[in-house]
Amino acid sequence: MIEETDIRIGNMVWYYDYNMIETVFRVEGILDGHIYNSSLPKSKLPLDKVHPLPLETSHLLRFGFLPGDKAYGEDPDTYAYRYNRTSSIYIREVSGAFQPLANSSAGLVPYGRPLVHLHQLQNLFYDLTREDVFIQ
Repeated sequence: MIEETDIRIGNMVWYYDYNMIETVFRVEGILDGHIYNSSLPKSKLPLDKVHPLPLETSHLLRFGFLPGDKAYGEDPDTYAYRYNRTSSIYIREVSGAFQPLANSSAGLVPYGRPLVHLHQLQNLFYDLTREDVFIQ
C-alpha cells in the first residue's frame, strides 16, 4: 500500500488488474483516499489497491542517467543526470537501494534516505528542479 502523502500527480504506480496482472499507470489525481486515472476501472482505485514501483537501474538508464565510466576514474555504480548546463543529480546504487549524492569539497557525499521506489525519484527530482521529467 502507498500513502496519500507519498505520491503526487505524475507518479508511476501499479495495481493488479482483473486478470491479476501488474498494471502500471500514471497518477492523474488524488482525492479522498482514491487515485484517479482515466484508464482505470471506474477511473479510480482506493489507495490500498495501489502499490509503488520498485526503483531499478533500468529506470535510471531509461530516464537518461549515465553510469560512471571506470576509464575516467568514476564509480560505475554512481549514475548522473545533467538537468541543466551546470547542475547534475547523482545517485549511487547501494545494496538494492539508490542513495542520492551531493557535490562537496570532499567529492560526492550521501544525503537523505536511500530511494527504493520510482515515485521517490520522481518526487526528489521535482523538488530539486520543478520539472516533471520522469513520468514516462
